[in-house]
Amino acid sequence: MLVVTYNVNGIGARLDALLDYLEQRKPDVVCLQELKAPQEKFPESAIREAGYHAIWHGQKSWNGVAILTRDGPAQELQRGLPGDPADEQSRYIEAVYQGLLVCGLYLPNGNPAPGPKFDYKLAWMERLIARGAALIETGAPVVLCGDFNVIPTGLDAYKPERWVDDALFRPETRAAFERLMSQGWLDALRSMYPDQVVYTFWDYFRNAFGRDAGIRIDHLLLSPAVAPALRGAGVDRFQRAKEKPSDHAPTWIEIDPGAIVQPKHPR
Repeated sequence: MLVVTYNVNGIGARLDALLDYLEQRKPDVVCLQELKAPQEKFPESAIREAGYHAIWHGQKSWNGVAILTRDGPAQELQRGLPGDPADEQSRYIEAVYQGLLVCGLYLPNGNPAPGPKFDYKLAWMERLIARGAALIETGAPVVLCGDFNVIPTGLDAYKPERWVDDALFRPETRAAFERLMSQGWLDALRSMYPDQVVYTFWDYFRNAFGRDAGIRIDHLLLSPAVAPALRGAGVDRFQRAKEKPSDHAPTWIEIDPGAIVQPKHPR
């Protein structure tokens, strides 16, 4: 099973590129972020014609997440990250697909930091940590993936010293991410490439992609039930090299459904 996370940076502007990607790679599951489209403007018919079912949580001009599935629809379980009923930003969605719980997220950027946006980011991460703990507690096979807007370590940034004051790399952000990971999640991409430089995002400016001056902020985290099923992971850099691309590249994992550990006593 091929599972992809992809920040499209505007599904209206990148729809053709997304459809080309779906045709080329034929992933089984795709978690999209930064749709930048209200609920009624999501291109459901074009996605359906490409052979995919979709559930989505849109928002005008900003944010927005979706889950696409190829072989039948997913069952939506959760829309919006629990913990703050007043939060109206479209950043989180959960669904079950072929026995796998897929959680797609778009974590707040948080800049400028310090400030209200950074406070919101940290508060959102606290809610994510709580949700992550609840998911791990179930013993269910879970993939928690998306644009985390977190640079976990210096290995994950070109010239990390330039990021020390950025919300993506501040100590508070990394500490919160480490607390999430300590619950038992596996960073799939890093587990496959423990010592290699791997980026998933390159700014549009200063020829960042051409110079490979990137950062790794798109992550696929696997619960202990899914970790043994991991067979491969990577970044489809070719998509970032296309004309008028997203500044993110699709990041993917290959898992063997037969090796997923199903809970004996589901909660």
